[in-house]
Amino acid sequence: MEPAHYFNAEPDVPDARKPLDVVLDGRPVKLTTSSGIFSPDGIDKGTAVLLGEAPDPAGQGHLLDIGCGWGPIALTMALRSPEATVHAVDVNTRSVALTRDNASALGLSNVVAGLPGEVDPELRFATIWSNPPIRIGKQALHELLLTWLPRLAVGGDAWLVVQKNLGADSLQRWLAEELGDAFEVAREATSKGFRLLRVTRMR
Repeated sequence: MEPAHYFNAEPDVPDARKPLDVVLDGRPVKLTTSSGIFSPDGIDKGTAVLLGEAPDPAGQGHLLDIGCGWGPIALTMALRSPEATVHAVDVNTRSVALTRDNASALGLSNVVAGLPGEVDPELRFATIWSNPPIRIGKQALHELLLTWLPRLAVGGDAWLVVQKNLGADSLQRWLAEELGDAFEVAREATSKGFRLLRVTRMR
């Protein structure tokens, strides 16, 4: 388990950068990672399920990665949808810097990495992908999801990967209740102990 400092705006451990060799969208890439962020040594199991099971994001418009870490979700979205703008947000400034640098290393000019408050509040997103930070606690998690999910465009969808034994099913029920009739919440897949939830804005 990662220490809690990756939830901090400024990690309390040194920025020890190191190379990271991973496969994104079927291609091997050389990126950079560091300490004090989520899953610094590679793609975690939940993110791997999301990237393997979710359909391609919208080809145009604005896309969102909530909790970008070093960038595996945002970078994959940008590779699959080169004509879209991918917004990668994280409260951790080191994660934001790494995602920005990794996008640059891959030549992805369509990734905009920043803190949550730096995203234009008027933007609406065609696709949201996230491995949400369940361990920040239920109240903080609920606030996070209710900040971003209502910003789906009509017809847009969000794909969330949540570990089954960390409350995926109860989160699905809660989302359906809180978001109301304008949204549809469904379980789309179960893999390796994770649920893949889909939230669609109907109107």
